Amino acid sequence: MAEFPLGTRFVGAWGVTAELILDLSRLLWRAGRFPPTGIDRVELAYACHLIANEPLRSSFAAWWGRRALLPREPAAAFVEALDRIWAGAARNLAAYRKATRLARALRLHLVREGEGPLHAYIERLKGRAVYLQVSHQPLPFRGSLLRLKERAGARFVFFVHDLIPIEYPQFARSGGAGRHRRRLDLIARLGDRVIVNSAGTARALARRLAQEGREIPTLIAPLGIGLVRPPTPRPPRASYFVCLSTIEPRKNHRLLLEIWEKLARSFGPEAPRLVLLGRRGWKCREVLRRMRSEPLASLVEERSGVADAAIARCLAGARALLYPTLAEGFGLPVAEALALGVPVLCSDLPELREVGREVPEYLDPFDEPAWRQAVIAYSEPGSGRRADQLERLEAWRAPSWGEHFAAAWPFIEEAVNSP
Repeated sequence: MAEFPLGTRFVGAWGVTAELILDLSRLLWRAGRFPPTGIDRVELAYACHLIANEPLRSSFAAWWGRRALLPREPAAAFVEALDRIWAGAARNLAAYRKATRLARALRLHLVREGEGPLHAYIERLKGRAVYLQVSHQPLPFRGSLLRLKERAGARFVFFVHDLIPIEYPQFARSGGAGRHRRRLDLIARLGDRVIVNSAGTARALARRLAQEGREIPTLIAPLGIGLVRPPTPRPPRASYFVCLSTIEPRKNHRLLLEIWEKLARSFGPEAPRLVLLGRRGWKCREVLRRMRSEPLASLVEERSGVADAAIARCLAGARALLYPTLAEGFGLPVAEALALGVPVLCSDLPELREVGREVPEYLDPFDEPAWRQAVIAYSEPGSGRRADQLERLEAWRAPSWGEHFAAAWPFIEEAVNSP
């Protein structure tokens, strides 16, 4: 991944260099949980980038009952341990124990330390402190963030991943729409800059901010791809497809189970297999019940708790990624599959077209016959449709974190120039 030379500093238009404070609340909350979500990966990518490239002007803070600065060396060690575990480079009991031990120590520090030193640090910077909040997790705890802005003078840059709980409340947990509204109300009040992952998210955010009478400078910066292409895998013993996502209603696993029930009736044991990669989310009980019963039990496999290296190996051997999601902010699995050279069948959503451009086949997420026909076509050994997509894929280029940060850091720097 292309990065900036160690110690590179971006200077704003007024010649002011920002000091960056990244909030790690979500990583501390997610420590010990596996596998990571897309938002987890974003916060981790920002943390790793700051550790590697901005050690002289970056700090970490978090909220755990109280918001405070984190000691740098233990925080960096925690981030690096989590990165190795999630990537699959150190998935063992000792590595897990180290990460969870560091997380517990950092949480205890937050409770003991309190806000005082964080406020004093920001006040000493005299308007040069930029507080980066790149996950949605801690925003309901608004009081401490308001004090950082109004008393200490911090500038705020937020990352908004999507507005799905507001625009599609049927896909949110109970109370999720209200919580997300409060997050966006806080962003409207505190935000000096906002980063989003797609033009679709930017449009949805602009509509929401307009309701609050606000307009905040917004940068569209696609997410980078963390999966590494594995060595050329052995040809799989059986044809299979992969769905990479949390098991929850929005991801539309129900459509896939309907397809595989019909494939089982038509092809019996010769039907292709379906591998579900990802953690279990909310309202997934019915999906799990169906996939455990015949005829699906012998054709559908659930793999949860899978590290990135294993995900890449599984994807690389698949006939295609299946992604029949009903709403998205970005669609990271589509980019990850294409980056590994794997064809994609996905929902026809503007956000997914931003990612996949002309390469995937885009299907109506409610058109089960069309999906079933595509799966049958792609499962054939000499599939012409699959070959056509692979040909289109040759011109596709994966977004990188290097490109993301090349756009993001100058934009973040300008937060210190906000009136």
